[in-house]
Amino acid sequence: MLTNKIHFRSYRTKKLTSLFQSKPEPYDLSNFTILLVENSTYMQNLTSEMLKLFGVGDILRCDDANEAIDLLTITHARKSSRHIDKIDIVLTDWLMPNGSGKDLVHWIRNHEAMDIRFLPIIVISGYTTEKLTHKTRDMGINELLVKPISGKLLASRICSVIDQPRPFIQTRDYFGPDRRRQDMGYSGSDRRSQEPNIVEREI
Repeated sequence: MLTNKIHFRSYRTKKLTSLFQSKPEPYDLSNFTILLVENSTYMQNLTSEMLKLFGVGDILRCDDANEAIDLLTITHARKSSRHIDKIDIVLTDWLMPNGSGKDLVHWIRNHEAMDIRFLPIIVISGYTTEKLTHKTRDMGINELLVKPISGKLLASRICSVIDQPRPFIQTRDYFGPDRRRQDMGYSGSDRRSQEPNIVEREI
């Protein structure tokens, strides 16, 4: 029985290495906790299996934004717990009944607690338009994925959040990761209406 477990772990490690092709060694995500918010049972199970394959330590699943908000509130309140005391990344669908991805992103980015407000957010949407891309960016998400998602694309977005964290910016009407990555190349007079302030998370 032990031999079978060793073979299975070896298989997972090889698969994980192939997903992170640019990395010499697979990531160790065993200490990571990812919150997955998805109302489709099929997509929830599929994405969870991908995350397990990546070696993510804990995967918390919610069916909608309202449930996710409740869970984040409880998690924030139990920092001294020996169980789940933090969430590292939020993966959320955009269109959901009983609380949408928009509702969740707005709640996170406007929360008074730093450990919630600075959470990396990856939005997974069943459709994409230029309007949605700009809207999610302007609400402060970190990454956007379009369904159907592949393991390679999901892994690349997680890598981006971990390896290339953008500084958080505070302006009069925006709080979130620096958006200049998407704005590069534009030099119009209205590119910036005001100078942003870089905000650092207090630890």
